[in-house]
Parts: sequence; C-alpha cells; structure tokens
Amino acid sequence: MPYAFIVPFSALFILFLIAPILVAMGSSLFTVKSSGLGFGGETAAVFAGIENYVRALTDSDFIASFGRVLLFGVVQVPVMMVLAGGLALLFDSSLVKAKRFFQFAVFLPYAVPGVIAALLWGFLYQPAVSPVIQFLASIGIEANLLAPGTVLWAIANISIWSYTGINMIILFAALQSVPREMYEAARLDGADEVRIAWSIKIPMIWPAFLLTTLSSIIGTLQLFSEPAVLKTITPNISSDFTPNMAVFSAATLGNNANLSSAMAVILGAATLVVSLVIMRVTNRRNGASRDA
Repeated sequence: MPYAFIVPFSALFILFLIAPILVAMGSSLFTVKSSGLGFGGETAAVFAGIENYVRALTDSDFIASFGRVLLFGVVQVPVMMVLAGGLALLFDSSLVKAKRFFQFAVFLPYAVPGVIAALLWGFLYQPAVSPVIQFLASIGIEANLLAPGTVLWAIANISIWSYTGINMIILFAALQSVPREMYEAARLDGADEVRIAWSIKIPMIWPAFLLTTLSSIIGTLQLFSEPAVLKTITPNISSDFTPNMAVFSAATLGNNANLSSAMAVILGAATLVVSLVIMRVTNRRNGASRDA
C-alpha cells in the first residue's frame, strides 16, 4: 500500500523522461529510404544500426559546435559564478542598505524569458539602432558586437545577465543557514569581514556553489534560445552554432528526424558524462577535505 504514493511520480517520470529517451534512441537506429528516386515513390523506415551516430560524429560542423560551447562555458560559467558569489556575500554583509530592493533588481532579469532577453540585447547589439554603439562611435570607439570574433561573447553576456540573479539567490539562501554564532566567534578572535567570508562563509556554502555551477554547465550544453534569436539579425551565427541548434536544424532544415535523434542522444550522453565527472571530482574533493 505505501508504494501507491509513488505511483503518480513514477507515471510522470516514465511518461516525460524515460519514454522520450527511449523513443529518441529507437528513432536514431533507423533511416528513411525512398523508392522511385524521390519522385512520388514510397518511403519506409529501415534499420540502420549505428549509421546515424557515425554520420553525426563525422560531421565537422556538429563537432565544432561542441568546441564552441566548451569555450563558451570555460569563460561564461566562472565569470557568472564569481559575480553571483560576490553579490551573495555582499548582500549578506552589513555594507549594503535596502537589500531587498537590490536583490530584486539583480534577480529581475531571470524573470525575463530567454527569447525576450535575446531580443532586448539584440537591439543593443545592432550598430544601426544601438544607442550604446552609437555613443561609443561618437567618442571614436568602433565596436561590432555581432562580428565573428565577438558574437560568442555577446551571447555569453546575455546568459550572464539572465542567470546571475537566480544563482545569487541560491547562494544567499545558503548563507542564511550558516549559524551567526560562528561569525561572532570569529570577530572575537580578531577576524575581519574578508577573512570571515573566505574562511567561514565560502566553505559553508560550497555544496550550494557546486550545485549552481553544475546546473550552469548543463545549461551551457543546452544553449539554444539566445543564439537562435541573434541568428535572425547576424549572418555570423550558423544554423548549427551550438549542439542543440544542430539537432534542431537536422530535424527541420535537413528533414532527417533519425539523424536528429542520434545527435540528441550524443548530446544527452555528453551532458551525462560531464555531470558525472564533476560530481566524482566534487565527491573526491569533499572526501579529501573530511580526511584532512
């Protein structure tokens, strides 16, 4: 009888997580063959084994998209987490007045849907209409944020603007759970606020910091909305700029759902591997810290 309580969760888990994965894996093993050279002939799905996986892994544009998001994540995630951690520590100190207002101001961009955020920043990135770029031009600075060498960082700026606030809120909530008596004891021992933050606050919220970092890395691998929107205003973003865009492009522009399924499975496997590696490194570090 107690197992009846987990039936709703199990049903939703199977329906919305397990079933789509199985369908995608099954679809990735087939390919569509047409008869009559495509002129009104019949089409049929035939078993292709790993053919779609080989085709995806030998697609240089698809592999390049992984390198692109890797570079994106190496820069964007640390910058965002340092900003979120710094703001959380600042709001937890006595230096900031009207904390609720400033916390709301930092969190507000997260409430803006990703597509709308990309449209807003896209307006600021276009040289013809952007007041920022026009101001820079008036003082002799020529900037093109949608150029091939800068467009990736223009996307990173949108992600940092959108998600720093939610990470700050999680870290700030973790800081609120730290016993205040520890701070008082440290102050009696002569520790200043910087030493308290470095030696007490950051170690105490380290699990929350790792959780937000892991979710940010997973979000980086799933990058889609921001480059897809900016693609409409610049030719420097291709239809397979990120792995997620390549999956979407294969299913729509390429009209090949089977190849798209194989790409999606590869992307999911890469995300799983990255998550497991980070969790293993984290657990090993925590174990070493406890043994020390």
